Amino acid sequence: MKNIKSAFHTGSLAIAATALVACGSNQDPESLNVLPAYLGPITSASYDGVSNDLLTAGLGKTGLGGVTPDYADPANPSAVELRRNAIHANYRAVLDINANSGYGTLYGPNVDASGAVTAGEGKVAGSEYLAYADDGSGKLNVTLMVQVPASFDPANACIVTGTSSGSRGIYGAIGSSGEWGLKKGCAVAYSDKGSGTGLYTFDDDAVNLQSGVRATRAAAGKNALFAPVLSDAERLAFALAYPNRVAMKHAHSQQNPEQDWGKSTLQAIEFAYYVLNEKYGVLASDGKRHLLRLTPKNTITIASSISNGGGSALRAAEQDTLGLIGGVAVTEPQVQAKATPAYTVRQGGAPVSAQAKPLLDYASYAALFQPCIAGSSGRCTALVGKGLLTGADLATQQSNAKAKLKAYGWLSDSDPLQAGHAVANVLVAVSYVNAYGKFSVTDKVCGFSFAATDSTGNPIAYTPVQKAGSYALQSSGIGNVVYEDSVGGAKAYAFGVSQSTGLADQSLDGFLCLRALATGVDPINGGALAPALAARSQRVRDGIAQVQATGNLRGKPAIIVHGRADTLIPVNHASRAYVGLNAAAEGSASKLRYIEVSNANHFDSFTNALPTVIVPLHVYLNRALDAMYANLKTAQALPPSQVVRTVTRADATTPITVANVPPIAAAPAAANVISVSGTVVDVPN
Repeated sequence: MKNIKSAFHTGSLAIAATALVACGSNQDPESLNVLPAYLGPITSASYDGVSNDLLTAGLGKTGLGGVTPDYADPANPSAVELRRNAIHANYRAVLDINANSGYGTLYGPNVDASGAVTAGEGKVAGSEYLAYADDGSGKLNVTLMVQVPASFDPANACIVTGTSSGSRGIYGAIGSSGEWGLKKGCAVAYSDKGSGTGLYTFDDDAVNLQSGVRATRAAAGKNALFAPVLSDAERLAFALAYPNRVAMKHAHSQQNPEQDWGKSTLQAIEFAYYVLNEKYGVLASDGKRHLLRLTPKNTITIASSISNGGGSALRAAEQDTLGLIGGVAVTEPQVQAKATPAYTVRQGGAPVSAQAKPLLDYASYAALFQPCIAGSSGRCTALVGKGLLTGADLATQQSNAKAKLKAYGWLSDSDPLQAGHAVANVLVAVSYVNAYGKFSVTDKVCGFSFAATDSTGNPIAYTPVQKAGSYALQSSGIGNVVYEDSVGGAKAYAFGVSQSTGLADQSLDGFLCLRALATGVDPINGGALAPALAARSQRVRDGIAQVQATGNLRGKPAIIVHGRADTLIPVNHASRAYVGLNAAAEGSASKLRYIEVSNANHFDSFTNALPTVIVPLHVYLNRALDAMYANLKTAQALPPSQVVRTVTRADATTPITVANVPPIAAAPAAANVISVSGTVVDVPN
């Protein structure tokens, strides 16, 4: 029975009875609900939908749109308070909560599953279950969560995944696919994908627990969200040499968690089936265990989410050998399609300038040039001095920087947004180099570390209040990238002075080093790297290879939605390339649809600040989920691949309406059709 037990734990729970019979077990062939072996202890809570709830933590639409709630004791917040503030921060991190941007009219807790605006606060009663997925070492501790709304109907069962976007914690998808699923009466299966909230502070040797509460590393043991793998001597030595530095889970877990994002999404689905069958299944003949009532055969399961979570959903579908997932609906997926001449992406009939570059490749490139566009004259001047940029004045240099980014795969639609993404790509470049190379925090790769900093860029200690609230604060970031090798000593990267230039160039030397690690060649002359740097680069590039997608969705219906103006995850490198890779992998068997939305960016939070440039992409996640649900429920045809032409507003005082964000067309005009001919993807201008 040992092998059968293993099969239960790694595959669909629906195979249990078949496996028992096949082995000749003398047990009655009942389909038993079995706890997956990778799950740790399960904690649960029920919410009445009034004082507290699944979607808004009791805050409702009004509270989510308001200021951050206060803690009764900021230095010692309770787990309940931390959950509330994490939901508040995560919901606002992915959505624009300004009324004129559509909050409360086009989306939001008070907008029901049919899109009708209600007078309520949108609170959702139900139960919530959390557990770690781990191998017993406590080093993985991927947080999984299942939310089951009180409206869940086992006779019309559905599950939606909500793997976190970015490096957010377990509530990272609460405002995206989580909200849609809860309103629809579906169970929502969440994963923080092993890259979520986890702040380790050296000065007090402290960590976050699964609940978000702080504890010493010793007291936490294997219940820590994250603790770096260091001996006491190593920890003390680093803390003494580099006071006030911290370690972050995504960057410093030494696990390259992205390689398992598909796996952790599938595990979240298995966790959901376990929870649902414990809740709704009848007792087995032994009077102790439950029988399977809900399986993939009678449950609609949609893999969904946005950004990193969207990429995780696609990877899960690729790896789903047991049929857990019925369909996929994602927006702006951070998915890394293998670069191959087997497919071609064209726009307006011409091949795009670049396609299918890995995330770290294009993020490290952006981290060189976007600070110049954002107004750092020191960075512009230093790039000119290195021969990487041209122009005799700042305006010309910035124009040349934009041209370089367009030549590297960005669209002109991103031009107005390049400056606003400089900080984001700095964080991506530093974090992902560490993650892909599985480096320790003590390696200080390319001279970078993390710390809180003061107004002049000096590393300072986290306050007790910051530490105590880090579980919620990390959703929006509480640290800064520090450049240890700055002239005169460590500084926040934006204050860094490079040794090679002597300029306040926002730590250019460090970012050239990151670029070298990402590509394997000298970023200035294209030559070979020194042996030590080349070895580190190989580690990084090996890690990148581990996370690349196959494009084979196993015949599952799928909808990918992406904003044409996405400046963080450019369409040429992500969704467009994935459509091409899928065509090469599945050919005529593909059921993938691609919807590209004009005037939509990665961050909906820009909507209010740039009303003449951006519309909210979130509206189209809801529409894609609606379309996928209808396809799986009633066999309604999926919409064809197309460009949706949106209309921006004149100013932020003008409320956005459906006229600004037209529906995905069932029969798009010929000028809007995205076609796939063989392995050539054609996107209209």
